[in-house]
Amino acid sequence: MQSYDVVIIGAGAAGMMCAVEAAKRGRSVLI
Repeated sequence: MQSYDVVIIGAGAAGMMCAVEAAKRGRSVLI
């Protein structure tokens, strides 16, 4: 089973921005 550091509900502009920033900081992200 995979685990993620950040789970983002919603892939709108704000969700995508949060995902990019979290990934830049080394977090694993699930959108």
